[in-house]
Amino acid sequence: MNSKVYTVDEALSKMERYCAYQERCHQEVEQKLREMRLIQEAVDKIILHLLEHDYINETRFAKAYARGKFSIKKWGRNRIGNELKRRKISAYNINAALQEIADEDYIKCFDALAEKRLHQIKETNKYKKRKKLADYLLYRGWESELVYEKTTSLIP
Repeated sequence: MNSKVYTVDEALSKMERYCAYQERCHQEVEQKLREMRLIQEAVDKIILHLLEHDYINETRFAKAYARGKFSIKKWGRNRIGNELKRRKISAYNINAALQEIADEDYIKCFDALAEKRLHQIKETNKYKKRKKLADYLLYRGWESELVYEKTTSLIP
């Protein structure tokens, strides 16, 4: 555990660097400040400063998070939405973030992911194979209607 004692100014400059390096949400910043063992008054003061100077912006964070998880990890909207909820992002910002993903790109990515995964599954029983593919896609947060439509079309 971190045993260093931080002054408010030290903690503030450390948090400015932390937020400038990568988009952060309120929860991550608060957690980091708690790890630095600052009193609540100092935590509030630092968070207020970060908000006023646009170091933390929930909408910007949500949009960047959604774009990143979709393009890099190939997550579906359900998983992205749930992860943002876990980070206490507002429903308004979650919806704004999910709008960042174009429907055309979403379907292209889903199709490519399903095809790729299908070729990796060695199962010979078509029902077990279909279930493995469906479980994989559902875990990654793709909508169940899309998944069941795709698995039945790929594995007749």
